[in-house]
Amino acid sequence: MDVAELASYLGIPISTVYDWRVHGKGPTAYRFGKHLKFAISDVRAWIAQQREPTSEPRRTDRR
Repeated sequence: MDVAELASYLGIPISTVYDWRVHGKGPTAYRFGKHLKFAISDVRAWIAQQREPTSEPRRTDRR
């Protein structure tokens, strides 16, 4: 997918994709001439890494 498709897929502005690239964030990109492309498998793996850790459920019974 290209930059515009990635931005649409993630629901973010295209400029955010470019900002992430400049700052070393976001999924890995591949350059084909002057075009940036993203492998869907890389995007999905990157999304999975962005998941915030869940806290353990709170115990409501106090013993």
